[in-house]
Amino acid sequence: MEAVILEGKRPDGVEVINGRQFMEDAKGNLVPLGNVKPEDKLQDEMVRKVMEFARDLSAQIARFRGHTVADLGSFDALLAQQYGGKIGGAKGNRTYQTFDACMKVVVQVSDLISFGPQLQIAKGLIDECIIDWSEGSRDEIRALVMRAFNTEKEGQINKSDLFMLLRLDIDDERWTRAMEAIRSSITVTGSKEYVRFYERATPKDEWHAVTIDLAKV
Repeated sequence: MEAVILEGKRPDGVEVINGRQFMEDAKGNLVPLGNVKPEDKLQDEMVRKVMEFARDLSAQIARFRGHTVADLGSFDALLAQQYGGKIGGAKGNRTYQTFDACMKVVVQVSDLISFGPQLQIAKGLIDECIIDWSEGSRDEIRALVMRAFNTEKEGQINKSDLFMLLRLDIDDERWTRAMEAIRSSITVTGSKEYVRFYERATPKDEWHAVTIDLAKV
């Protein structure tokens, strides 16, 4: 008995037209299945298999996050109803833990910030300072400035290094004005909420993160 070949594109990437099997290449050309290299077929099959698992896992994580946010929100609402208050500080950071203090869920809220045109004024003033400093003087600050403004990529800012510049105490009127310009350039545009999970064997042990981020597993 001959196998029945269905017309149309199948989940395995093979497209059947008039009983003939093809695979579409990156340019949109239909290549007869027999002309596709075995290693290309194998790679295609492997990627499709991995992607199927990835899509399922992504959907599962999305459902998990939705349930987690709903559970935490319900608990917060219960506390607010019972005591007229809520867990956490002004920025919205919150920590929930089990009675034995061996598991906890931490909610951290980070501000999303952008930088205004004052930042370019600050960069100009900082450049003046660096040019005037003697060669070999304050090399560590020069390196920090280079990283902060990432001169290899135009317009890119390293926020952590930029904020480190604000912590430096440098007796130069131009540097002081530059730091004022940096502070004036900062605008909070919103916030993003992160949920993290931790556990430990006993209350005396160190906390260990329960990792969900695929890059850190």
